[in-house]
Amino acid sequence: MKKQNSFLGFVLIGIGAYFLLRQLHIPLLTDFYSWPTLLMVIGVAFLLHSYIAKEYQNIFTGALLLGLGIHFHASVRFVIWPDHWGMYLIIIGIAFLLRYQKTRNGLFPGLILGGLGIFAIFSSTNPGWFYWIHQLFAIIEKFWPLVLIVIGFYFLKKKN
Repeated sequence: MKKQNSFLGFVLIGIGAYFLLRQLHIPLLTDFYSWPTLLMVIGVAFLLHSYIAKEYQNIFTGALLLGLGIHFHASVRFVIWPDHWGMYLIIIGIAFLLRYQKTRNGLFPGLILGGLGIFAIFSSTNPGWFYWIHQLFAIIEKFWPLVLIVIGFYFLKKKN
């Protein structure tokens, strides 16, 4: 298997399996026929490609997409799952820490973001300066498709 084609292969296998399972209408899996599952599939593809091809710069992206997919599924399905903006900081912090494991980059941001996320979730009273963070995440949650579009155009225009 050529390592440069492994990402595309993993994405195609994952998306193909997703749509095949969707066509089979397996009752146990009906809750997973949604867009967060596609985030998880693409995240797993990034992670598999990163570890197999030893291109560790993609670990962050894979962990972020997988974490967001898991979060969106869990926040709908489990009552005890915290649907709080601090979870996004924890997911980003975990992504930094996973990347740090292989590249030795991102330890400090991972610890800071993870710690802030945990503090935000478990703090009974948040400091006054957390208000603007809450507002920022409310805007991001509302307009995240536009953020994806802008990032996509950036990657199209970016010169290597």
